[in-house]
Amino acid sequence: MTTQQQRTQQQSPRRAAIAAFVRFVVCGGGVGLASSGALVLLDGRMPLVVANALITVVSTLLATELHGRISFRSDRGGWGVHLQSALTVAVSYAFTTGALLALHAVQSAPSALTEQTVYLTSSALAGLGRFAVLRAVVYADRRTPAPAAAAPVAKPAPAAKPVLRKVIAGNTAVAIAA
Repeated sequence: MTTQQQRTQQQSPRRAAIAAFVRFVVCGGGVGLASSGALVLLDGRMPLVVANALITVVSTLLATELHGRISFRSDRGGWGVHLQSALTVAVSYAFTTGALLALHAVQSAPSALTEQTVYLTSSALAGLGRFAVLRAVVYADRRTPAPAAAAPVAKPAPAAKPVLRKVIAGNTAVAIAA
């Protein structure tokens, strides 16, 4: 295998990961922005922690479906995937809620812009962690990898045949190996 072929094989998984991450950001970002708008709409109608919990559950169901089908292009599905994804969301929920509660502890009445900035930033950080776990665990390729192709074995060069030279010494010809 040439060095160029090795580089191409190494870049393919990297490119696939980058493409999956871009799809993850588009799907998750869209759901996240919709969640952010829903949080604004629910503000004042119910406690912030309850609103965040409700939004987290609904957006998780939607995002899990989108990530499975679009982001990771996986044929895995069902409640098992939703439960695994829910574990990552539980951590995300704790993280975003903690960030919002910390903001309210520092500022008793933050502006909507400040609250949204904290919410979206903490959601983005939680999303990075979710991507890593979803890609490596939940939607990981479960197929047994094909054995790596063995490098071709070089055949040993054939032994050099001795070159015979005819040396004439007097009237007698003698063959000697050179």
